[in-house]
Amino acid sequence: MNNLFDMTKKELQTFLVAQGMKKFRADQIFHYVYKENIFSWDEMVLLPKKDRQLLKDVLPIHFPEIVSRLDAPDGQTVKLLLQLADGETVETVLMMHDYGNSICVSSQVGCAVNCAFCASAKNGFVRNLSAGEMVAQLLAFRKYVTPELHSIVIMGTGEPLLNYDNVIRFMKLIHDKDTLYLGYRNMTLSTSGIVPKMYDLAKEGMPITLAVSLHAPNDALRRRIMPIAEKYPLEAVLQAARHYFDVTGRKVTFEYILIKGLTCTNACAKELSRLLGGQNILVNAIPINDNYDVGLYRPDEKTMNEFVTYLQRHGVPVTLRREMGSKIQAACGQLRIKREKI
Repeated sequence: MNNLFDMTKKELQTFLVAQGMKKFRADQIFHYVYKENIFSWDEMVLLPKKDRQLLKDVLPIHFPEIVSRLDAPDGQTVKLLLQLADGETVETVLMMHDYGNSICVSSQVGCAVNCAFCASAKNGFVRNLSAGEMVAQLLAFRKYVTPELHSIVIMGTGEPLLNYDNVIRFMKLIHDKDTLYLGYRNMTLSTSGIVPKMYDLAKEGMPITLAVSLHAPNDALRRRIMPIAEKYPLEAVLQAARHYFDVTGRKVTFEYILIKGLTCTNACAKELSRLLGGQNILVNAIPINDNYDVGLYRPDEKTMNEFVTYLQRHGVPVTLRREMGSKIQAACGQLRIKREKI
């Protein structure tokens, strides 16, 4: 099935010529889509009526329908649940920061990684998203919320490196000057540590930021909360991250989830400082959303601050993530699961 949002302008030109249309119509179509946020052939009035009618048949525009929209009370976070052409749904979140708007993009419907603290995999893995379905998440925010976009983080539902080809194509598409012209340095990809694909990513020549879900300072604890650690041990993940930095010069971020009595302890702080101290990295400490189903809970503020302070004093660059969207179920998978229960 052809998808307009999957196409580069050159690919669209080739497609149009094959349909007997003029090559320059691709310029007009891309202007409508990426400059005017128009996603209906009927509204693209610069195109001849006969061309519009043909395009409805041969290249239908599958713009996602908004199933649900949640706005945080502070106005800084908006979450959309979008329905795709095949009826599947996917979540995406807009976060408004001082430096600009950032959109969290999903790369799969469901997830196969099944981390204990994440709702994304609760109903299993369904399928990969196409590059165009990822582009459409950004376009939905541009049309319905705000046209202003500073950066993207591929941290939504799914493991991006298990949908490698489509994710790479997505980033190249939105980097193109004919589409959103978003700089690679304004893109972050988060992975649970798919080691072979981390090496492949380093070869791409795209200076994006790599964020690695570390979440524990040793293999035993990591395996308890991240089943993927059975396949990719901690040392292999760290070695791949060092390789990424050596090749790209881009500092790697390690995401570390703070779970009461489990990962946010004095022992974990000491072990993590020995593991990462003095390295040119950044640790992003993330308070967990309470998960009553599996008995994982957020530590109190004092404990979290002490954990972060210990790391800082022992040579580990670390930030404590500012929570955004907790009032609107912004964590991956929560809204989709809620809808499927209805």
